[in-house]
Formats: sequence, structure tokens, C-alpha cells
Amino acid sequence: MSITAFSALWFLPFVLPICFYVAFTDMREMRITNQAVLALAAVFLIVGLVALPFDVYVWRLVQLVIVLVVTFILNAVNAMGAGDSKFIAVAAPFIAQGDVRLLIPMFCLILLAAVAAHRLAKHTPLRRLAPEWKSWEQGKKFPMGLALAMTLGGYLCFGAAFGAS
Repeated sequence: MSITAFSALWFLPFVLPICFYVAFTDMREMRITNQAVLALAAVFLIVGLVALPFDVYVWRLVQLVIVLVVTFILNAVNAMGAGDSKFIAVAAPFIAQGDVRLLIPMFCLILLAAVAAHRLAKHTPLRRLAPEWKSWEQGKKFPMGLALAMTLGGYLCFGAAFGAS
């Protein structure tokens, strides 16, 4: 992996709770809150100064801007939700450019698992644990924040365990 274990370990304790919150609120309300997006951005802005060399930090901020523009356009043409767009953009600087080739299949697998688990829970007694969740009643729509948050959290966990030294 291109991410260093050092930077992943710095980010992980701050990012993981936000990822759990994003997954939970997206299943419960079918929205990713601005507070979660701003908190994730703040983590990168503050912790990134310690976790990354300054030149890498600056390039990762450029990465955020590029991904924000792309996801803004995708949102404008109704290809994705606004919360998903914002979350992807603020998650982008946590990802080392060299790991994108690993992140894409990782996201695909997590997305398939998340959809299967969500659909299974929806049609079993597990649904009674959270009967008020809006995601149960959305038909074909899916709370993408669940898969996006699991991908970011999983990536940082793998980075902590197997990242470059």
C-alpha cells in the first residue's frame, strides 16, 4: 500500500467514529449530515499536518478540490446524492494516490456486501431492531453512506496494518 502505516494510524482513531456515524445516519435518515462532512474535513486539515509531509498534505488538498468538482457535477446530473458527493470529496485526501487501484475493487466488494446485508436485514426479524429507519422504505434506493464509510474506515485499517513504513 502507498499510504504509510504512520499516517493511517494517526487518522484512524478520528475518522472511524465519523464513519460509524455516517453509516448509521444514512441508514436511519437517508442522509449524510453536513456536520459529519465538516468533522471529516476538520480531521484531515488538523491531523493531516502531523500525519503527512507538507508537500503530500498540499497535494491531498488539491485532490479534495478535484474530487469535489467531479462529484458536484455528478450530483448536478442526478448521478449521486449531495451527501454522498460531499463525503467522497472530503474522504479523498485520506487516500494515497497510489492506492486508488486497490480502493476501487475494495469499494466494489464492500458495496456488494453492504447492499446484501441491508437487503437481508430489511426482510428478516433484524429489521425490528430499528423499525424507524428510512432506508427500509426506499425501494431501490440504498444508503450509500454505509458503503462509503465502510470503505474509508476499512482502507485506513488496512493502511494501519499493511501500510508502507
